Amino acid sequence: MKISELKEKRIIRRPTRSFDESGNRIYNEFEYDFPYTPTHKGNETERFFAKVIDMIPFFMIFVFIFHLPVILGIILSIPCVIISGTLCEWYFGTTLGKKIFKLTILDDYGNQPGFIKSLVRNILCLANFCPIFTDYTPPPSHTWETQGTQMNFSMHLNNNICKTHIVKENKVKEVRDMLLQKK
Repeated sequence: MKISELKEKRIIRRPTRSFDESGNRIYNEFEYDFPYTPTHKGNETERFFAKVIDMIPFFMIFVFIFHLPVILGIILSIPCVIISGTLCEWYFGTTLGKKIFKLTILDDYGNQPGFIKSLVRNILCLANFCPIFTDYTPPPSHTWETQGTQMNFSMHLNNNICKTHIVKENKVKEVRDMLLQKK
């Protein structure tokens, strides 16, 4: 069984136009199978800052020890983060930045990714930083907000291609238990 094949049963209650004798609305209940998503909401920002945290030591080494210009320190730290991220994800299942945010990487079978899969993930992470611009119109009740354009990062491309999942550390056991139950 794979994580991408797991289903989660949810009961959706929809109101009807009917009422019972007490005047309470009658609801219809429908049971649906939704794809199980082990990730949590808002993980894009955590992953972005985790990558920045992973870059800081290399940036500091290049700028403060080798006395390189700041832009060159940033550029040279990118391949270092890709290499160190590959080794850390392959060996530990997480990187320093992800460890701070209590995130871990699982392949589709619930294990740590292999070396090649981790390498491909980390190379593809460069494509994750391509920003997505969306128009934002606040609801009419939010008079304090203004209409404008928002910039978001889509941090899922490398996971979609490599069939990996970023999971909170406390949810790993739940994911693995679900995989064992479905076998």
